[in-house]
Amino acid sequence: MLVGYKRRFEAYSTDPPRLAHFLFSIPRHQFGETLSSHFSNDHLQKMVNTRRSKISRKTQNQNTPKTCLSVVEDSDQKPTESGALIGSNDDLLTEILIRLPVTSILGFKSVSKHWRLLLSQKHFTQRYDKLSKSPGFFASNKYVPFDVENPNTPPFRSLDPYFDRSGFDILQSCNGLLLCSPDLGPKGHIAAPKYYVFNPTTKQLATIPPLLGGLKVHKTIRFMGLAYHQTDCPHYKLVCIRFLECFGEFLELFQLQTYSSDTGKWKISVESFHAIKPAFFYQGVYWNGAVFWGPYYQNYLYFKLDVEQLQTLPLPVGLPSSQIIAMYFGESRGHLHLIVRNKYQDYSLHWNVYEMLSDHSGWFVKYQLQLDELPGAFPEVVSGYGYCDLHVIDVVRGEEEENTFLVLRTPEKFITYNVHDKSYKQIFSFSTYSYMDPSIFHRYTETLSSF
Repeated sequence: MLVGYKRRFEAYSTDPPRLAHFLFSIPRHQFGETLSSHFSNDHLQKMVNTRRSKISRKTQNQNTPKTCLSVVEDSDQKPTESGALIGSNDDLLTEILIRLPVTSILGFKSVSKHWRLLLSQKHFTQRYDKLSKSPGFFASNKYVPFDVENPNTPPFRSLDPYFDRSGFDILQSCNGLLLCSPDLGPKGHIAAPKYYVFNPTTKQLATIPPLLGGLKVHKTIRFMGLAYHQTDCPHYKLVCIRFLECFGEFLELFQLQTYSSDTGKWKISVESFHAIKPAFFYQGVYWNGAVFWGPYYQNYLYFKLDVEQLQTLPLPVGLPSSQIIAMYFGESRGHLHLIVRNKYQDYSLHWNVYEMLSDHSGWFVKYQLQLDELPGAFPEVVSGYGYCDLHVIDVVRGEEEENTFLVLRTPEKFITYNVHDKSYKQIFSFSTYSYMDPSIFHRYTETLSSF
């Protein structure tokens, strides 16, 4: 019987109405066993027993136990005291629901008003997002799942239905939110820029007010990026860097503006700052209260949002700034990663994955990778000139350390490489004639947070 309950729970996990009814149909003496068998959670089992005791004492003094969901009979089970147990206890409901797929959570919001309120509360969404995963990424607005054997449903097939016109591009992904913008105006002419923040999980959309100055300002924008995190930056922000003028022979002058969804306004955060020519602000990454720019050129900077100050980004010890080429710069599960190589050495398949210290003071080697077996499995990696044509698309940290992997791009395929068991897996194949710039790849992270 217990195995049957577990199978039904798994089968109903993608069918919210049936799962809701099933949760109320489990007999009292098997309810705790069913949950602990499915979740392997000692804390949940203890909570079940504790809450049952409290409800039992409460129902002795009350005629009707308080419930938050009307009970509907299942086809082959009748509701029991488990219905009251679940329905009267938001803590227990939360322990169950945070383990369900995001599609089920969205469907459960229509079960009852109480559940809709519960699933929309900040406490629940933050707990759920801490357990959420990154099931895939967007490549030129095309969704590519990491798990090709059990792919999840794409969050969307096209961005166009969610915006006021077609032709939108993803500029950045940040902890589940996307920063999007069109390249052309409605008549094909360059217009003042328009930016949107979009949650592909919930389909919530926000329009960002334009910077003052219109077309003139549009021509001076060198960077537009998104800063968001469910706990340390719950009100998303945009960071914009504008070019002002050349300053002497070797420097350029820039201005930094920020937008906060809390105030709905832009403001000048840094009136002006200098950067060495040529100044490029690529791969902006939000992590630990700051926006970082990858060390792709001679300017190594990050912007702390709380104090609104630009600071110098340190490099790994022993790597001269004049000799490095950044292969990857990005964040995953609260960790900032950097992969670099020496530009004066041959293309090597021995890489160090660096991780930044939490106080921003420096880096340490997190993973040492040796990918010598890769060309044997994917011969296209070795070009006709003898060097390796391989791009690092992403470093994805798993909830468990052994599930951490890299996403790599060869001239023909996307592949994943597990950093612990050193296994490779092809997840996507495309024409050798279709070049895809690594900067247009954006991770998809499920989030229930609203703005």
